[in-house]
Amino acid sequence: MLALLCLGTSACGKQEKLKADTPVEKEFSEVSVHDPSIVQGDDGSYYIFGSHLAVAKTDDLMNWSYVNQGVKDDNEIIPDVYSVMKDAFEWSHSNTFWAPDVVKLNDGKYHLYYCNCQGDTPVSCLGTAVSDSVSGPYENEGLMLKSGMDAGQDDEDGNLYQAASDPNTVDPNTFYDAQGRLWMIYGSYSGGIFIKEMNPETGLPLESGYGEKLLGGNHLRIEAPYVIYNEDTGYYYMFLSFGGLDSDGGYNIRVCRSENPDGPYVDSMGQEMTDCKGPSGSSFSDVTAEQYGTKLMGGYKFEWKEGEEGEDRRGYLSPGHNSCLYQEETDKYFIIYHTRFENSGEEHQVRVHQMFFNEDGWPVIAPYRYAEETVEPCNKESVAGTYKLINHGRDISAEMKTSKEIELNKNGDISGAAEGTWKLTGDYGAELTIDGNTYKGVFLKQWDEDGKKYVMTFTALCSETGVSIWGSGLNAI
Repeated sequence: MLALLCLGTSACGKQEKLKADTPVEKEFSEVSVHDPSIVQGDDGSYYIFGSHLAVAKTDDLMNWSYVNQGVKDDNEIIPDVYSVMKDAFEWSHSNTFWAPDVVKLNDGKYHLYYCNCQGDTPVSCLGTAVSDSVSGPYENEGLMLKSGMDAGQDDEDGNLYQAASDPNTVDPNTFYDAQGRLWMIYGSYSGGIFIKEMNPETGLPLESGYGEKLLGGNHLRIEAPYVIYNEDTGYYYMFLSFGGLDSDGGYNIRVCRSENPDGPYVDSMGQEMTDCKGPSGSSFSDVTAEQYGTKLMGGYKFEWKEGEEGEDRRGYLSPGHNSCLYQEETDKYFIIYHTRFENSGEEHQVRVHQMFFNEDGWPVIAPYRYAEETVEPCNKESVAGTYKLINHGRDISAEMKTSKEIELNKNGDISGAAEGTWKLTGDYGAELTIDGNTYKGVFLKQWDEDGKKYVMTFTALCSETGVSIWGSGLNAI
C-alpha cells in the first residue's frame, strides 16, 4: 500500500513519483532579523541589518549567523548606543531602532541609515552613522529628518505637521541611480512614501525638507520601500509592503516601476502610484490600497498530498519588508524578506528566494527558498505534469492562499482546479493562460523544502491584472 501511495498517475498519463528515493536534505541556519536590509561587506560576506539592531551574516544566502542581537550598550555595531544616540531616543520616546539600511558610498565607508519611532504615532526620526567596516563600530553623524511635531514646532518643510499628508520618517533605503546620483526613499503609513536626493559623497541630503511624495497618504498601510535598477530592462523597481506586519496583518510584497529613480512609478496595470492614496478623512483603507501595486507574494501554503514527505508543514504568513540583491558574478537576482508562520504566533525568520524578470520586464519570485538552484533549459516533456497551484490574488488579507491541483497536459491544455493553456517559451520561459488571463514567467527546478525532493516549479505574473501565480510539481525529479 505504501508503494502505491508514493506513486500517482496524472490526467496527462504521466506517472508521478511523490517521494524521492532518498529524502533530499539541505542545510540551513536560521536567524530572526525583522526588516532585513542586505549589503555586501569588504570580506565578501553578505550582511543583513534589521530592526532592534539585529545583524546577521552569510556566505551562501542559506546559512546565517548573528553579528548582533538587540539594542544594548555593549554591542559592537554602535557602542555606548544609549548615550551616543540619545537625541534619537529622546525625540522618538523609544528605546530601540526600527528598520535601517546600510550602503557603501563613494567615500569607501559604510553609511548606516537608522530610524526610531514611538510606534503608535508618527513621532519618528531618521539619521546616519558611518563606519570603515560593515560590522562597525559606527560613529553617529546625527539626525537629518524628524516627523510628528506638535503644533508649536515647524515640520521639515517649515509648516504645521499633518500626519495624513506628511511622512513618517522611517524605513529608509538609499541607492545610486544609473547616472551616479544618490537617492533616499523612505516612509511608512501616514502621508506615504517620499524620496530625497542625497550628496553622493557624504550621503547627506542636498536640500532641506521632506522631499517629493511618490505615493500614499491618509494612513494607507504601505511601507518599506526598496528600489533596485535593472540595467537590462532600463527600469527602477520599487518594492513595497502592503498591510500589517503581524501574523494576522496580511503583509504582502508588491512592486511598481519607473524609468526615473524619482518617478513617476506605475504598476503593471498602468496605474500611476501617485493616485494610490486613501479617501480624505479615512485611515488604513486596505480596500483602496489593494487596488494598486503589482502583487508578487503574500501568505501561502503548498498543501500536503498523501504519499508525500512532510505531512506536518507550516504555511508562510505576512511575508514582507524586503530588500534585494543582484550578484554580478552569477547574474542572479534575490529577494530577502522576513516571514511569520502558521500556528507560530509572531515568530519570524529570514527567507531568501531567487527572483527573475519575465518577458514583460516584471519581477517574479521563485516559489521556494533559495537552495543553490540555477535556471536551466527544459523541455515540454519535463514540464508537463501535476502541479500545486497558488494564486496570490490582489487582496490584503490575513488568510493565506492554499494550493489547488492542476494538470499541465502534454497537449498544452491546463485542467483540474483551473483551466486554460500553457506553453514553454524559449529555454525556460513559462506562459500560462488561465480564465483568459495570461501569466508570464519561468520554469525552474527547485528543492521542495517540505517534500524533501526536487520538483519542477513555475512562477508567473499577469501584467494586466497584477496577479502572481506559483506552481510546485508533484513529481520528484
